Amino acid sequence: MASSKRKIYRVCGENIQKKGFWYWYFNAFPYLCLPKKIGEKLRVMARVCQVTGKKPIVGNSVSHSNIKTKRRFLPNLQKKRFFFAEEDRWVTLKLSTDALRTINKNGLASVIKGLRAEGSKI
Repeated sequence: MASSKRKIYRVCGENIQKKGFWYWYFNAFPYLCLPKKIGEKLRVMARVCQVTGKKPIVGNSVSHSNIKTKRRFLPNLQKKRFFFAEEDRWVTLKLSTDALRTINKNGLASVIKGLRAEGSKI
């Protein structure tokens, strides 16, 4: 008799046994996990700008002899505290330098309003 091995997959700390691509995907990448509830959002990787959504991309390092090896290009992220005068409190955001320019141009209030409209908790 052939025994089928079943993998245990993560659903935000709980173990479940299922088949399918997404269950493999979230098990292969432990920094992602499935939501416990239907309405809950996915938890995603850390190097993502909260305003622009910039994240690491994959490319090649090319040597002098034209040998290509895979590498990651990381966004220029900065952790920045802003004083949000409308709510009289400090807000900490993880931003790319491009997003800092956006905040300088449009203002913090309009950027936070847009983030909240997208569903971000700030």
